[in-house]
Amino acid sequence: MSIEPIWKTWFAKHGAKLLLFARQQARNPADAEDLLQEAFVRIWRLYGHTGEVPPALVFRSIRRLAIDWVRRDERRGHREQKVALDAATEASWFDRSLEQRERNALVEKAVRRLPSEQQEVILLKIWGEMTFEDIGNTLDISLNTAASRYRYALEKLRVWVPHVLTDDKLNL
Repeated sequence: MSIEPIWKTWFAKHGAKLLLFARQQARNPADAEDLLQEAFVRIWRLYGHTGEVPPALVFRSIRRLAIDWVRRDERRGHREQKVALDAATEASWFDRSLEQRERNALVEKAVRRLPSEQQEVILLKIWGEMTFEDIGNTLDISLNTAASRYRYALEKLRVWVPHVLTDDKLNL
C-alpha cells in the first residue's frame, strides 16, 4: 500500500481554486499555471513539512508573484523601447538636419519627464499608431483612462515643448 505524499493530498484539495485565482492574476493560462507552481513550491518549501499550509499563504504568494512578473515585464519593455529608440536615433543620425535632431532630443527629454503611465500611452498612440481601445487592451486599462492619460501628457508637452506640438500631434 503506497501512501500519497502530503503535498499531493493538499494540492488535490486546494489546487483548482488556486488555479482559478492564478488565471485571474495572469495574462494568459500558461502564465497562470507557472504562477501557481512557483507560488506553491515557495510556500511548500517554507511550511510544507508540517502539512498545515493555509491556502491563504499560497493565494497571497500568487498575487505577489503576479505583481512582480508585471513589473519585470514592464521594466523589460522600457529597456527594449529605450534600445529601439536609441537604435532608431543612431540609424538615422546622418539623415536628419541638425535642427530636427535637436527638436527630437527636446521631445525625447520632455517625454521622459512624463509619468511612466503617460509615457506608455504617448509612445503607443504616436509611435505605435494604436487606437485608445488598443492601448487600453494592451495596458489593461479602460479606453477612457488611456485617452485621459494621453490628454494629460499632451497638456504637459504643450508647456514643455510648445513649438513642437500642434493639433494634438508632435511635429518631429
